Amino acid sequence: MSSTPSAPSAPEPPAGERLRLLVLFGGISAEHDVSRTSAAQLLAAVDPQKYDLVPVGISREGEWLLQDDAVAAIAAGAALPDSLETTGTPVNPIEVVRGDGQLQTVVLPLLHGPHGEDGVVQGLLELSGVPYVGSGVLGSAVCMDKAMAKTVAAQARIPQGEWIEYHDGADESPEQLAQRALDQLSLPIFVKPSNMGSSVGISKVTDPDELGTAIKAALQYDEVLVLESGVNGREIEVGVLGDLEPDASIPGEIIPGADFYDYEDKYVTGGAELRIPAELSADEIATVQDLAKRTFLALRCSGLARVDFFYDEGTPDRPGRGWLLNEPNTMPGFTPYSMYPKLWEASGVPYAELVDRLVQIALRRHARRSSISTYR
Repeated sequence: MSSTPSAPSAPEPPAGERLRLLVLFGGISAEHDVSRTSAAQLLAAVDPQKYDLVPVGISREGEWLLQDDAVAAIAAGAALPDSLETTGTPVNPIEVVRGDGQLQTVVLPLLHGPHGEDGVVQGLLELSGVPYVGSGVLGSAVCMDKAMAKTVAAQARIPQGEWIEYHDGADESPEQLAQRALDQLSLPIFVKPSNMGSSVGISKVTDPDELGTAIKAALQYDEVLVLESGVNGREIEVGVLGDLEPDASIPGEIIPGADFYDYEDKYVTGGAELRIPAELSADEIATVQDLAKRTFLALRCSGLARVDFFYDEGTPDRPGRGWLLNEPNTMPGFTPYSMYPKLWEASGVPYAELVDRLVQIALRRHARRSSISTYR
C-alpha cells in the first residue's frame, strides 16, 4: 500500500520463524515517561507468536538497558505494567540493535522528543544497517524542529497561521522579541520551544505583560523558539501511514479540557475529549486528508505521522481561513490516550495490525534503499 510498483518487496522471514522486533523506549528527553507508557501499551498489544519482542529502555542518563523483567513477562504471557521501567542489563547500542544474526531484526524507536524523534537515533540505526519503523534522519530532524518544518511546509504551499522564529544568543534580546511578537502577531500568542513535543514548555499568552515570562520559560527547553498567533478554530488531527504513497485515516477532533491541549491534558488528567470521527463534511474530510498526505511527503516522512491542523470556520464578524497546519509528529504517542492508534482503529486498522503494517513498511523501505549505491 505504501511503495511504488517497482520497489522491492519486503523480505519475509523463513516459514514459522518470527521477526525480532526491538522496541526502544525511554530516552533523555522531557517525554521519557510518555515513551515508557507507549512502550508498555505496544508490547502488550502485539502478537508474541509473530515477533521475538526485545524491549530496550534508554535511561534518563542515556544508558541502554535490556528490559529483563519485561522480556520474561512477555515470554510467560504475563501482563505488563502500564508503564515500563528503564532498568535492566546494560547493553551496547549497536550490538543489541544488530542482534545475533539468527533472526531478522526490525527496530521500533518508540522515542518521543529530542534525542529520539529528531534524527539522532535514526542516524545510529542507519549506520547499523537495520530496518526501522518511522521517518529517516532528514524527515525526523525537519519535523522535530517546528521552525524548520514550518519553513519547508510554506515552500510546499501548505497553509499556516502567522508565526515568527527566535534564536537565543542572536542580536535580538528576549525583550525585543516580545515587542516584535506584539507588533507582528495577534493575541493570544503561543510561545513554543522549537524542538520539543507533547506540548512541553508551551505557554498561551493573553496578557502582553506575561510574554517575557513565557519566552524565558520556553528557553529552558530550547534555544530556538516559535511564536504563533492563536487560531480560533477546531483542532483536527489526521493519521498518515505509508511511505511513497501514504494513506490517511479518518480525521479526529481534540476538545481540550484545559485552556489548550497541553501536556497535563494529554497525559496526566486525561481531560481532553477525542472525538472520532470529527464532525466534518465529505469534502472537508477529503481536503484535510489530502493536506495531511501532502505535508507528510513534503517533509520527507515515512512510516507514520500524525499531522495536526486547525480548522478556522470564521465568525459572523470575519471570514474563516479554512485549514491551517499546526504541526506534524513523526512518532506520535501509542498510549491508551493517544489519538494516532485510535484514528487507525476507527479507520478499520486495529492496534496489532497497525504495528504489523508499520513493520512491513519499514522492511520495504529498507529493501528499496539498500538497492541504491552509496559509492562509485
